[in-house]
Amino acid sequence: MSKLIHSSEDPVESFKRASVATAKTLAGEPDMDVVFSTDPSTTLSSAPQKGTKQRVRLPLPSRALSAHDRALVRGSVDAAGLRMRFHDAKAFKRHAPAGDNARLVYEALEQARCEAIGAKAMPGIGNNLGAVLSDRAKRQGYDHATERAQIPISDVMRLLAREALYGAEIPQNALQAVQLWRPWIEQRIGNHLGELPKLLNDADAYAQEVRKLLVAMNMDFPGSPDEESEGDDRPHEVDPQEDKKEQEQAEGGAESQDQLPKDAEQQAAKEARDIGEGDEGEEKPVSGKEEAESESEDEEVREPPSAAQAQALTVYNAFTTQFDEVKHASDLCPADELSRLRLQLDTQVRHYQGLVSKLANRLQRKLLAQQMRSWDFDREEGMLDVARLARVVAAPGVPLSYKIEKDTQFRDTVVTLLIDNSGSMRGRPISIAAITADILARTLERCAVKVEVLGFTTSTWKGGKSRETWLKSGKPPHPGRLNDLRHIIYKAADAPLRRCRRNLGLMLREGLLKENIDGEALLWAHTRLLARHEDRRILIVISDGAPVDDSTLSSNPSVYLEQHLREVITKIEATSPVQLLAIGIGHDVTRYYKRAVTITDVEQLGGTVMNELADLFDE
Repeated sequence: MSKLIHSSEDPVESFKRASVATAKTLAGEPDMDVVFSTDPSTTLSSAPQKGTKQRVRLPLPSRALSAHDRALVRGSVDAAGLRMRFHDAKAFKRHAPAGDNARLVYEALEQARCEAIGAKAMPGIGNNLGAVLSDRAKRQGYDHATERAQIPISDVMRLLAREALYGAEIPQNALQAVQLWRPWIEQRIGNHLGELPKLLNDADAYAQEVRKLLVAMNMDFPGSPDEESEGDDRPHEVDPQEDKKEQEQAEGGAESQDQLPKDAEQQAAKEARDIGEGDEGEEKPVSGKEEAESESEDEEVREPPSAAQAQALTVYNAFTTQFDEVKHASDLCPADELSRLRLQLDTQVRHYQGLVSKLANRLQRKLLAQQMRSWDFDREEGMLDVARLARVVAAPGVPLSYKIEKDTQFRDTVVTLLIDNSGSMRGRPISIAAITADILARTLERCAVKVEVLGFTTSTWKGGKSRETWLKSGKPPHPGRLNDLRHIIYKAADAPLRRCRRNLGLMLREGLLKENIDGEALLWAHTRLLARHEDRRILIVISDGAPVDDSTLSSNPSVYLEQHLREVITKIEATSPVQLLAIGIGHDVTRYYKRAVTITDVEQLGGTVMNELADLFDE
């Protein structure tokens, strides 16, 4: 690459030009678009496919063009180019699992396969890729992790796959993460990783072996997604990051936190039958959201709703609301534990102190510009307009020009942050959501904008008292929502953040995150906003995808909650004075919301989210 850099031009531009040429060469796609951005580079799930003109996004190097910057760009070039060149989209889709965590691991191992082919042919590529992974591990804080739940298993599997496929060393910043996960993984998968190097150039056989690996890890069932249980067409998946602390509390701590539920469909069916008596600590099947996330790719798998189902969808209702609750965060956790959780959140926020100041200053300048006084020009009296004296000199007959200061009407504003507190947010996503809420709340409060922070989940797994009541009533058909809602107030709009900042740590508490019924939560937050007196009201939803409640979906049409969410969003966007914005945490939510952005790291707040928020204030 260095041979392409000419000393007569700007070194950064030369380096960028060389990087573009290298990416196109590696990918074998001379016509593809390559852009540089401050956002993370595109290398995995949204990576370009061979045969189509796609856009590859690379990290923007700094003007200093340090060795670290060059290594990151080169590693991103190699990852994206090799993915495009060696990825077999048909084989990949044919064997892709339906579960969210399973799909992330499947993606990571496919990326490792594409990279391994290039690294074995050109050893320098392996060093570049290692630099990127090391930087990611450092930014995500993996070197300070103390438990598995803080680290996505997909990242660890990619590192272990590199080690098995071509002997790549684990980056120093990721050693802690791998050491936490390795015993758990090796105990379950045996020699499955050792089989992968033999299949490196056979994408179809490699994908089949990865599916066997996922089954061994209890993240997937044998066979394709079409062959799953007929009684519940949402494939059952167990997240290996879940550690059974809730079950230990409910059963007196008799079980080990590493023990996972049995991966048998008979067990899942039994749990569904006994759901009214099941304890709160059982693990949550999260696959309902995964079916919704894969809807656009696998529409042929999903049966259209029958006439009876369609009729049931026309009216959304809850079987009972007597067990629903609205709680203040301080009522759900002892004060000393809340302080400890807040300290844990502060440790993560500390890395973004510079970002907070930068965002606050940028948004504050924009808002203050709207609040500042403006001037009426060309008046016959007032203050002399010195900017127009030149025309008086040029044409002495022109009268002097004056200006008068006037007040600009700035609309009082209140912003509500509604945060998904579902089980699928556990780990890195809920940390990003909590940090995002903390940064946005501090930033807006500095700008004299009132902020309310709310959360939504359910009181229990698998229905709770609502489902028990339904079972005692003889299980009438089309019961509607069958779970006990729990809506949480982390910070009221009129309360200063300094009094409520400790409450945000509650999101990190083990056992809080359960099911998510987005439609009713959105209505609740919207109703609270409508009761406010401010002229401008903004509702920002922070979520990771579709609504899921296994108890409700097992007794109603499979799109029952999703359909209601779409109806609520459509009504708010079309008729409400409330402005609606959604932030997807690692998932694209634009299929629900007209105005939405997706982030995978807090650092992206500086670009996409703040720009969207500033535009809302312009409106």
